Amino acid sequence: MSELVTGEAVALELRPAKLPSRALAVLIDLVVAWAVYLGVTIGIVASTASLDDAAAAAVAVASFVLILVGGPIAVETLSHGRSLGKLACGLRVVRDDGGPIRFRHALVRGAIGVVEILMTFGVVACVASLVSARGRRLGDVFAGTLVVRERVPAGRAAFVPPPPPWLMGRFSGLDLSGVPEGLWLAIRQCLTRMGQLDPQVGWAMAERLAGDLAERTGAPVPPGVPPAAYLAAVVHERQARDARRAFGGSAGGGAAEPGAGPGAGPGAGFRPGPGYRHVPGHGPAYGGDETAPLPSRSPAPGAVPPAGPRGGDEGAPPATGFVPPA
Repeated sequence: MSELVTGEAVALELRPAKLPSRALAVLIDLVVAWAVYLGVTIGIVASTASLDDAAAAAVAVASFVLILVGGPIAVETLSHGRSLGKLACGLRVVRDDGGPIRFRHALVRGAIGVVEILMTFGVVACVASLVSARGRRLGDVFAGTLVVRERVPAGRAAFVPPPPPWLMGRFSGLDLSGVPEGLWLAIRQCLTRMGQLDPQVGWAMAERLAGDLAERTGAPVPPGVPPAAYLAAVVHERQARDARRAFGGSAGGGAAEPGAGPGAGPGAGFRPGPGYRHVPGHGPAYGGDETAPLPSRSPAPGAVPPAGPRGGDEGAPPATGFVPPA
């Protein structure tokens, strides 16, 4: 397992490809490339029979370079690191930071591959892969790339904790069209690993991602809302919108809190109170003091306050921390 850190300070776990699978992928690519080269060569010889020896040699060298060198470069560039052999073996070439490769990465890998694969029959590439901790050949080292496994055994899916009940449906008015997929991935990984991080590190990472998300959506983070709770609520809103687009109706949509009104903006009209502790059945706490009491609902103007510290009604629903706007 190889751990890479993205620009959002999120660690990605990638599985570097082993030498046998890489050798099989290269063998498939070479067989296909040589078959194409032989077919093109036969056609060129038949069509250039009237040329002299020098012209025929120039055409042969040009076809060799274009097919056996330029072909793999073009295929890896257009397929973002998945040639025919790598696709068959479930492999892919990625950058050191986990992103897709570009033309310059494929060009460096292809140019050095002529020496370490074609001219030395793969001996140099095998030795370099065995010496490297992540199985990289010289072309990968100079290009800053890594061959990873795409098809891995299905494991337990990462669980994104739900938002607190008092934030459900509070961000239905946010414009999420400007949020890139990379930021969504970073937020999901941050939320799924929040319990494994140091509390201060997790809070700082969530706060930074919340700032990036607020900048993309154009709406600031509501005051008093823990950053991880804000991220979870926005992710829940995006999942609800995806469900509505896929299945129609209001599937997965969170109900708006009373008093929000049609003109209330995202996160308007609520105060989470001094802290938020975990309520069984409602997911983990995202911030505040674990021992602090749950925030209570303020009575509407003119209403008679209930008697007793809990309102005297044991069957009343738990407080959500929502306060209607004055």
